[in-house]
Amino acid sequence: MTASLEQLRRCHFAVDLGAARTRVYVRGAGLVVDQPSVAAMNTRTGALIAVGEFAEKMQGRTPDYIRVVRPISGGTVVDIEMAQRMLRQLLGDRIRRSLRRKPFLRAAACTPHDSDPLATRATIETLVGLGARRVELVDTLIAAAVGCGLPVEQPEATMVMVCGAAATQVAVLSLGSIVTAERIPVGGEAVDHAIVQHLRHQHALMLPSQSVRPLHLALSGNGLTMQGPKSTEIHGRDVTTGLARSVQVDTAAVRDAIETPLTAVLDGIGRVLRDCPPDLVADLADRGIMMVGGSALLPGLDQMLMHATHMPVHIAERPDVCAVQGLGYMLEGKIEPLALDTSAT
Repeated sequence: MTASLEQLRRCHFAVDLGAARTRVYVRGAGLVVDQPSVAAMNTRTGALIAVGEFAEKMQGRTPDYIRVVRPISGGTVVDIEMAQRMLRQLLGDRIRRSLRRKPFLRAAACTPHDSDPLATRATIETLVGLGARRVELVDTLIAAAVGCGLPVEQPEATMVMVCGAAATQVAVLSLGSIVTAERIPVGGEAVDHAIVQHLRHQHALMLPSQSVRPLHLALSGNGLTMQGPKSTEIHGRDVTTGLARSVQVDTAAVRDAIETPLTAVLDGIGRVLRDCPPDLVADLADRGIMMVGGSALLPGLDQMLMHATHMPVHIAERPDVCAVQGLGYMLEGKIEPLALDTSAT
């Protein structure tokens, strides 16, 4: 359940616990943490070795006694103790000391749409372990819409699409509430996995998931559209010999490989529009869809959605931080609820 604006204005900090990245906004200081949701620990001693970007670089390159873990999966905390340790390390001593000085520390957090009670409880317990006396929860869809500047409090339709690492959330908003929404269990990780499997089966090339990003960069610009580059060179390891090898990958084949996960996203958008009142759908024909989230930056994804839905598709200015930025706007009191004009009566 989304907290009221009055409750959020009393919060001192906000957290967006994402499967890919964790972000923390402190009232009066702004965005203080934007790091990968990764931690590396020594299994012999239980000591935390690294968190964030440094821990992510260690993935797949560690000896047996060092384990790299992701305590957050699909926007849900799966290891509360490790998530707390990771957050403490990411915040640092100075920020934690300043938060501990608050007499009644309040926190706000994003939660995925229609998250189950256990997932919600795990998020609350994680922040309570950091010293929060009260935790207010906000639907990620509303926070992201506020963060990218959509007029969610107005009596007009706005459509937001949160492209996360593990899931994609789509909603139509009006008057500060969700009219209809859909959570699709397909995100950037599914697209990456489809590309990795394509390279393995068609080119006998092994490629770790975290190495798919260079392919995304190589396809930047028109990306995965028909006007993009016809091929690009990818480096990996030969499945048979284990030796390093480079192959020329046909981008048309890559488009076909990721068609299955993207089709699931398009089906979800269709269901949201079918459940939406006709008056609001008419508003969306002009305004279109606003894409936020880290996976919104997949080259050519916006154009593919535009061709499939026949609606304008926009990418937020900073799509990766929209959700936590929206929480920050609420904490700072920059969002006002819709007030009735009584002067005419």
